[in-house]
Amino acid sequence: MENTTLHELLAVRRQKLEALRTAGVDPFGAAFDTTHTPGELRAAFSDGLDVRCAGRVTAHRNMGKSHFFDLSDSSGRMQVYLSAKEAGEEAMHIFHQVDIGDFVGIEGATFTTKTGEPSIHARAVTVLSKSLRPLPDKWHGVQDTEIKYRQRYLDLIANRESMEVFQKRIAIVREIRRFLEDRGFIEVETPMMQAVPGGAAAAPFKTHHNALGVDLYLRIAPELYLKRLLVGGFTKIFELNRNFRNEGISRRHNPEFTMLEAYWAFADFEKMALMVEEMVCHVAQTVCGTLQIDHRDAEGRVIRTIDLSRPWRRADYADLIRDVDPDWYERTPEGRRDWCRERGIDTTHCVEDFEVTQHVFEKLVEEKTMNPLFVTRCPKELVPLAKQNTGRPELVDVYELVINGQEISPGYSELNDPDVQRERLEHQSGGETQKLDDDFLTALEFGMPPAGGIGIGIDRLVMMLTGVESIRDVILFPHMRPRLGA
Repeated sequence: MENTTLHELLAVRRQKLEALRTAGVDPFGAAFDTTHTPGELRAAFSDGLDVRCAGRVTAHRNMGKSHFFDLSDSSGRMQVYLSAKEAGEEAMHIFHQVDIGDFVGIEGATFTTKTGEPSIHARAVTVLSKSLRPLPDKWHGVQDTEIKYRQRYLDLIANRESMEVFQKRIAIVREIRRFLEDRGFIEVETPMMQAVPGGAAAAPFKTHHNALGVDLYLRIAPELYLKRLLVGGFTKIFELNRNFRNEGISRRHNPEFTMLEAYWAFADFEKMALMVEEMVCHVAQTVCGTLQIDHRDAEGRVIRTIDLSRPWRRADYADLIRDVDPDWYERTPEGRRDWCRERGIDTTHCVEDFEVTQHVFEKLVEEKTMNPLFVTRCPKELVPLAKQNTGRPELVDVYELVINGQEISPGYSELNDPDVQRERLEHQSGGETQKLDDDFLTALEFGMPPAGGIGIGIDRLVMMLTGVESIRDVILFPHMRPRLGA
């Protein structure tokens, strides 16, 4: 079959489709009651069970008058044995129209083969859905990244490793919810379309509501609405949300991404840091079974191991910069740019001096930090929504958690002084008052309790815990550039 063209393969499947219809069989079936999924049956296997199981045919071994084939779904696979002698001529004629990729239902009894393989001895096979296109080759899977990301369904069928990554992602999110709810946090929902995009400095996606006659923006963060709920009296809240930022795409950035934000009234950034440390370790231990997370290359060799063992390291932002250059803060702004230029660090996109320092931090500290690091006491210009440090007003009481060479989570002692908050937001907006969320500032004037807040990039957290190197490998349907000519 290696030299058979795709056109010929499609024609053969169409012929089998018509053969099923001629035999009075609906090629696209109906509901089929099951007792187990393939994976459940394999995990709790014992001989002599009467079972009904359904799934996709993913392998087929024709032994002449008997057939072995694999039945698979997201839970796993189960081998099925079908004997021509027992099934009868009519049933075998129908089975011969079944291809790899078809969905079938099985009735039979479990047994173990002579080679020790758990199996179902089929009494009946029901066609549930005919696959009109051949699946990717079983042994090579989907290697083309264009197909892998654009046709994720094929990747999930052919690459068990991809299915396992997404099952881990599901388990990670479930454990985060459970962890927070066990500690008294409640899940809330806030608007995804907002009149004023706020909560972060990012370019938004813009849309228009016809009935209201107003422009709206897909949220870049839920922060300002969650803080309104603190004003309203909620004390422990979280939202697992989708955010949208109209910016670049890279192996660490997707324009649509998932964030956790949580707020705890009467707490501060130190309490939030401890909670995040406990949460991530709990999730890693529960889902991955270890605090030592291996990252491997394409050949399966370990390239690094991330150690999540507690306690996690903490360091002030300025001290980390001085580790890179002891004289950094003694240099003039021009001298800092010269220092960067000499080392091939491009700062042409940096408008203000603090942005130059932050770029150096990202390149020479953040990207080189693999094990957990809480970076504390950052310059206030970087975090306009955080409370100033009482001893050093040029700093804010925050942490930035870096793991695996990227920021995983920021956490703040939240700013609740409405006058200072207005001043900070006006500075961030360049004095353009139409960019200010006046309703949020009004809410603060009614009084918001001191609070700690966190954000966790779920996609980046999953990347770290599953050992993958691209955000596209942990988002089921990542955004892609249009195909040429499409």
